[in-house]
Amino acid sequence: MEKEDKLNNLRHTLAHLMAASVGEIYKFDNIKLTLGPAVENGFYYDIDFCGTKVTDADLKKIEDTMRKKLPKWTDWEHKELSKEEALKFFKNEYKVELINEIADRGSTDAKALADREKITTYTCGGFTDLCRGGHLEHPNKEIDPLSFKLDRVAGAYWRGDEKNKMLTRIYGLAFETKEELDAYLIQRAEAEKRDHKKLGKELDLFTFSELVGAGLPLFTPKGTILRNLLDDFVWELRQKRGYVKVEIPHITKKELYEKSGHWDKFKNELFRITTREGHEFAMKPMNCPHHIQIFDRRQWSYRELPQRYANSTTCYRDEQTGELSGLSRVRSFTQDDAHVFCRTTQVKDEFLKVWDIIQDFYKPFGFLMRVRLSMHDPKQPEKYLGNKELWKSAESSLKEIVESKNIDWYEGRGEAAFYGPKLDFMAKDAIGREWQVATVQLDMNLPERFDLVCINEKGEKERLVMLHAAIMGSIDRFLSILIEHVAGAFPLWLSPVQVKVIPVRTNHNEYANEIFNLLKENNIRAELDDAEANLGGKVRDAKTNKIPYWIVIGDKEIEAKKVTLESRDAGPLGQVSKEDLLSKLLEEIKNKN
Repeated sequence: MEKEDKLNNLRHTLAHLMAASVGEIYKFDNIKLTLGPAVENGFYYDIDFCGTKVTDADLKKIEDTMRKKLPKWTDWEHKELSKEEALKFFKNEYKVELINEIADRGSTDAKALADREKITTYTCGGFTDLCRGGHLEHPNKEIDPLSFKLDRVAGAYWRGDEKNKMLTRIYGLAFETKEELDAYLIQRAEAEKRDHKKLGKELDLFTFSELVGAGLPLFTPKGTILRNLLDDFVWELRQKRGYVKVEIPHITKKELYEKSGHWDKFKNELFRITTREGHEFAMKPMNCPHHIQIFDRRQWSYRELPQRYANSTTCYRDEQTGELSGLSRVRSFTQDDAHVFCRTTQVKDEFLKVWDIIQDFYKPFGFLMRVRLSMHDPKQPEKYLGNKELWKSAESSLKEIVESKNIDWYEGRGEAAFYGPKLDFMAKDAIGREWQVATVQLDMNLPERFDLVCINEKGEKERLVMLHAAIMGSIDRFLSILIEHVAGAFPLWLSPVQVKVIPVRTNHNEYANEIFNLLKENNIRAELDDAEANLGGKVRDAKTNKIPYWIVIGDKEIEAKKVTLESRDAGPLGQVSKEDLLSKLLEEIKNKN
């Protein structure tokens, strides 16, 4: 936390330094500064250049000025101002709006007025700005002049409101050392190559249509193979552990979500439907209340528990257009969802079963995993359902579970779901980025709201608890992570096309077709490239499409009744018999190597 605070202070300090440098170059009287916070990986400042156009080509001179000014940024002077003093000092309408907003917060209550935010300025290197604080004390000594760079220019509406004026936003990158900055730039360049939106198009996995709508992905035949294989793998692991499949509709009356508490929390994120009779429905944004209704269809004995329901189904959320991004942020997404209804004494065993499923599922992909124990924030009780005792009990149970496992884990205060704490599995990908993937949530609140009980050994009603468990989270988002993790080069068992058969010339087509049919008969997804094109072009096509194996068939192969096998990952493997070819491929598919 201390390192994170220092880095935020460094980035905020650089935002001030950039604003001072922009003012020196473009003259303070000719521009209007607004605000500049620290953000992930750096900082930005929004500026009204009053008609002057600033582009990426101008960033170098601003950056050079920042480095030139840095030695004179020795320490800070902090002042508290009255509203009148602040308005006299800051003339532009953006700062005036901020000053009025700060001054007018709170009520007329004496204590509230005493506790409210002060209007403060900070001055360093002769530059004064309206600011709450959070800087490095001695920038000239604490900032490596090679540890930051200006990144890009973008447009941004004042306060993020499209009704306001469009400002110029200058983004900067900043780290504690030049080495960290260089490492980030290398990682970002690699991430751009692996971008799932680019690879998804190149590999023909999914598409978007303006007529269908933004954030509503359409999956091609190849993309659908990927989705089905991943979903089948999860189901295979669940079925071994006693789960059964259920199915639910995609809409519901609003009353279901009012009872569950989702309506109050998420009503502005729901797609709503009004029937011709005037009834209000919603497209389901999650599945748990529906599954609860399946469970609640009859009374259960303790002997019949746990009940484990699994359901891969599409959910819908009214995300804002600017937040949509490929498959990672969409309006329709498919969850590989499951819910377990059990007694409190069964919670640990059920959590460990889900944990085993998660480990078995993620092992073939080579992610480095750690676990976040996501807890509620007691300072913000309005964000959660249930009382303190329920939360304390639920969080203690999860902490006991995570401590029993030999795994790297940490606490995430404020990261809980609104109805209960959870274990979030964090996966580090091939280029070092961390993603939240699987999640297992302990819910004592929804069983309370829906009065879920069993009849126990004493013939009495006993309150149940509920587990929410999504192994991929959503298939769409997991695919975006996986595509970038493997750079589109899927393992053999998962590749939409596993083998490409390439005859050298048309007189080799007959034997090539024989091999192609042999592969298909053994449920290996193969393509036959018998087009009248040169061999080099056919091989390049196999490499471009990241096919795991391709087979070349010419005179020598026909004479030997063998095939020449080449691997995307291992290179040329030489001639192999048909029997050895099948054995190798089927073994690799079976083991999910």
